[in-house]
Amino acid sequence: MLISPADRQMALQLLAEAVEAGARRHKATEILGLSKRTLQRWNKADASLVDRRTVRTHLPANKLSEADRQQVRDIANSEAFSSLSPKQIVPALADRGEYIASESTIYRILREADLMHHRGRTAAPVARPAKPEGFCATAANQVWSWDITYCASALRGVFYYLYLIMDVYSRKIVGWEVHETESADHAATLVRKACLAEQVQEDQVTLHSDNGSPMKGAVMLATLQKLGVAPSFSRPSVSNDNPYSEALFKTFKYRPDYPAKPFADIDTLRQWVHGFVQWYNHEHRHSALQYVTPMQRHTGEDIVLLQQRTAVYAQAKANKPERWSGDTRDWSHDNEVWLNPSQGQANDEIQMKKTA
Repeated sequence: MLISPADRQMALQLLAEAVEAGARRHKATEILGLSKRTLQRWNKADASLVDRRTVRTHLPANKLSEADRQQVRDIANSEAFSSLSPKQIVPALADRGEYIASESTIYRILREADLMHHRGRTAAPVARPAKPEGFCATAANQVWSWDITYCASALRGVFYYLYLIMDVYSRKIVGWEVHETESADHAATLVRKACLAEQVQEDQVTLHSDNGSPMKGAVMLATLQKLGVAPSFSRPSVSNDNPYSEALFKTFKYRPDYPAKPFADIDTLRQWVHGFVQWYNHEHRHSALQYVTPMQRHTGEDIVLLQQRTAVYAQAKANKPERWSGDTRDWSHDNEVWLNPSQGQANDEIQMKKTA
């Protein structure tokens, strides 16, 4: 432990005052935590009270060189990755057979370079009551979630309506349509098309939605009964009961290329949604799916892909073991997805992930 000259001078002054007041020198020295030899050295006539001990600086063995750090900055600022977070950059590089650094290392380097900036327009989360009874999906086309969102038109006060169905297990958009009105007829038609496209059998799918009139209309309910699709509904005025659709609409409206101005006409909106669905299903690396695309998850390709990532990390650790203080990243496949799990189910799922 290094003691500054000022602290040394204060210690000598306190010791002198204690001895002058009648205290025994060695007792006062013990109270100050000083040894007899240290006190003798400090009391030398030629002592400057400057600690002459040298301090050796230890550099961690896994510390990145400046060239490696510059490579991280260059990759993060490149056209391909400039709009992605480190959590998305790392798996993307792993799919190319490359390992540069972990997410935490990239975050640290970007923060030090003042390259971390919040780009979103998100609002603070709002606490809601406990969720209702949930469903567990262990494969594609077991649990679907759907909803309708408003899209502004060029005419003030007039909106277009995007109907969208997604698979909870894979997050794939399995059906969508854009209409000028909200109706149970449009919703029923969309469900029939989605079931046909996904070749859904009777009593195979549970369709979850909120309590809007298109969701609970007579035509819609009759169509679900005819198709053998089990309906499920959220509690009124609670958006958290339909979290997957709400999250998807957030992704939809906060895309960097989402138009800042209202859509000129319904065909323009349909064209934009078509491009979004293609990107979301086939290109978007979903954070809840170990950063694979919904289509890869839907078709089961993600299992092989995650195994390949595991091999890339194992090879990276073998090449430079000094950069690893523990196990490599867990790229294991999660085969259970819950829609509105109970508190006990949610805790069990979190515990399983911690011990996996």
